[in-house]
Amino acid sequence: MSPDRPEGEGMAVPGSAALSRPGLRGREAELERLRALIEAVRDGEGGAIALLLGEPGIGKTVLLQETVSIARAHGFVVSHGRAEELHELAPLASLASGLLHGDPPLLSSTDFADLAGHHDQRIWLVERLAQLIEERSAGTPVLIAVDDVQWADPLSRFALSVMPARLLSSPVLWLLTGRNDPELYGQGPRTTTLPLRPLSDTALAELARDVLGGDVPTQVAELLDGAGGNPFLAAEMLTGIAASGAGVDADEPEPPERLVLGVRDRLADLRPDTLHFLRIGSVLGRAFSLADAAALCGRPASGLSAEVDEAIAAALLHDDGERLLFRHDLLRQAVYADLAPSVRRALHREAASRLVAAGRSSTDAVPHLLKSAEPGDQEAIGLLGTAATDVIAVMPDLAADLAVRALELVPPHAPMAFDVGERAIVALTRAGRYTQARDTGDTLLARQPPLDVFARLQSVLGDTLWHLDDIHELTRRSTAALAAVTDPTIRARLTARQALARSRGRDLGAARETGERALAEAERSGDREARVLALWGLGEIALNAGDCAAALEHHTALSVFDTAFLPEEAIARIHMDDFDAARRMLRTAGDVLLRPAMLTWAQGTLNMGLGRLDDADADLVTAERLEADLHVPGNLVNIRVNRGLLAMLRGDREAAREHLDVVRATVAGRPNTGNHATHRYFEAVVADAEGDHAAAAELVRSVQRDHHFLRWRLLRPHVVQAVRIALRGGERNLAEDLAAQAAEHATCNPSVPTAQGTAAHAAGLVNADHGLLERAVRILLTGPRPLPLAAASADLGRALLAAGDPAATPTLTRAHDIFAQVGADAEADRVQVDLERATSRSGRRSGGRRPRLGQGWEALTASERKVARLIAAGHTNRSAAEALVVSPHTVNTHLASIFRKLSVRSRVHLARIVLAEGDAGTATGD
Repeated sequence: MSPDRPEGEGMAVPGSAALSRPGLRGREAELERLRALIEAVRDGEGGAIALLLGEPGIGKTVLLQETVSIARAHGFVVSHGRAEELHELAPLASLASGLLHGDPPLLSSTDFADLAGHHDQRIWLVERLAQLIEERSAGTPVLIAVDDVQWADPLSRFALSVMPARLLSSPVLWLLTGRNDPELYGQGPRTTTLPLRPLSDTALAELARDVLGGDVPTQVAELLDGAGGNPFLAAEMLTGIAASGAGVDADEPEPPERLVLGVRDRLADLRPDTLHFLRIGSVLGRAFSLADAAALCGRPASGLSAEVDEAIAAALLHDDGERLLFRHDLLRQAVYADLAPSVRRALHREAASRLVAAGRSSTDAVPHLLKSAEPGDQEAIGLLGTAATDVIAVMPDLAADLAVRALELVPPHAPMAFDVGERAIVALTRAGRYTQARDTGDTLLARQPPLDVFARLQSVLGDTLWHLDDIHELTRRSTAALAAVTDPTIRARLTARQALARSRGRDLGAARETGERALAEAERSGDREARVLALWGLGEIALNAGDCAAALEHHTALSVFDTAFLPEEAIARIHMDDFDAARRMLRTAGDVLLRPAMLTWAQGTLNMGLGRLDDADADLVTAERLEADLHVPGNLVNIRVNRGLLAMLRGDREAAREHLDVVRATVAGRPNTGNHATHRYFEAVVADAEGDHAAAAELVRSVQRDHHFLRWRLLRPHVVQAVRIALRGGERNLAEDLAAQAAEHATCNPSVPTAQGTAAHAAGLVNADHGLLERAVRILLTGPRPLPLAAASADLGRALLAAGDPAATPTLTRAHDIFAQVGADAEADRVQVDLERATSRSGRRSGGRRPRLGQGWEALTASERKVARLIAAGHTNRSAAEALVVSPHTVNTHLASIFRKLSVRSRVHLARIVLAEGDAGTATGD
């Protein structure tokens, strides 16, 4: 008996004899846990994930198939798919293999065609796929099983990482098998991981009795010990014994030699033509078409019937009606391993050429090229480049790998290296691998390319350097390239890059001139990319100069030209206090498939301006989640700073510090100067709240001093708070500078009430001028933002109170009521103290602000209650989003928070709680 396999491990548990049968020996405990998961999902316990992990042949597929059968018997709709090693470039292939097949299929061909048409929009695709599954699971539980997930294509892996969390409350069981943990992430459903260990000696003996019948001789048991507890290898040995005719009742059975040599010797009994056919098939993958194998064999498919029949009879292949499949991947590996490495490489290369000649896509040929192409292979270089272009929108990391491999195949001094290298730089930048992109470009530039090529490479490297926030180098390189360029298109792009770089400097007038020149050059050249860059640069320059009207003009032109920039236009309208137009834009933005995280950020900015703090926080959480899903956390610092400032308004300093810790860690690894400026300002707010007024004032001064281009971009919504910090820190000159800055901004934006009112408010604080504070309140009453109005009213009320003016009471009351209504509890409490002094009534506070509850129905925000009622009434996430005029992503964020606060796992449980709360409130109003 093997010392690694305990005698009793894997024995049937009492009452589970029915589970212990051929193919499942030793897996009774795992199967019982899977059965319990099926029943829990069926009974309304919410979604769940089960991971079956282990080496090849350990029994993952058999256990998955049995689980599928049990789920069907329990009324589940089943999607049963398999990932395949050589199909990892086909977007969504691994999931599609199950979603479209079944009785009935989980998705119709029409549904899938709609998805496939947008495979380049990952977030949209996953959201739409989740909607379809959610709708399908509304009346029937669903099992989605994917075998061999280690081979899943990147888009399927992305969907499997995101969708379980998206379908947290739906009765969906995800069953994945793999050789290692697929490392799903996010706030998903409960996960059960079942590592399949080697079978015990008891289970192996039962398996032997199943195959051979009767008692198992000691010699056979000793022979099985060589299988290492792997059920597939053990079954192959036992099948060989049974087929050999050796008497298992003999005292000393002699095992046939092919058992000693394993699967490899089974192949020796095949005819040479069949063996050759199997070797060709092993190169094509575990599943392959007869037509592809015939093409590689150089024979007609009709002439291979004898080989196919023999391979099936030998239990090596299976025919599913569409393709031939090796009965197990270990069998394919054994056949493949028998090929000499040079033969394998040649067959893979020939397979790629045959597939291309047959009209197959580059994604079918490229997996073979990755195993066979050698330097100088022109066809391979071209196909790798085509495949990288095909998948870059949906699988940027894979595209970068393919583009880099193509560059590696180019001979060092071949002229085509520059074209191939340019595509590699673009792909690496798109994938967020900025340092590698820059290094690749610098290696190419070191070869001293022709001047126009030099300029073109510097143009694409401009995007890389922008993301690296290396503004000095971007300026230096774009200037040098402009001196060498002759191509008008590249000149327009370089000029636009230069304008973007200059938007970060102090001379914004010169930057504007550069941007206008770039736009003129783009229009003359007719280049779309140059036009987008020029308009974007002009918008950035206007924002940094505090010119909201000009920023709106450029961003409107940009979003009309390219709808991906609609969020920028919406934010520009918010800066203009045109909240109605921004709201209309965002309501209709659901059809804009690009940049969902930025759209959600814009919605959060609008809700912050409207004083809807809970909704703004939910939007910011959603935006962060969407960025994390895509592995591009470019806005994480801004998101966390704004969430931290919200927490400070609510009086939750602990949450604010948690956000600050995330910001500190993020900024440490990111060079972006805007991030550093935002971080310093947040540090100032926290330091001021903790009583370190001098340090807080110095931090504000550093923002003003070191980040001139961000003065109004950062301080526009926060200048009054910054003035207070400066005054409390004894920095009157800084406060005056800030007030002057606010006045300059008001001059640039005469039609924006917030700009005018904020300038009057800041000047009123610096000069202790009641009249200016009164003017601020009057102006802000005409604007759409409640928080600046409340802040100005509070400061005016305090000034009136100090002067003994009875008008202090109604003014402070207005400030208090606004703060309380929007949930700015900390500010409401501070005003309440002043209001008590004004009214000489100490009973009004009733013991102070009621602390926010963390659990239970009362802990839900107003928006969360609306979502809870809609979901309990049977709405899907999408229909609830339509009713509330928000995105499904935001509904999902609310729902995750609801489940956490109510400690529930499913919509069924949620409906019971909502019912228990009675009829207070409605689905769309509290």
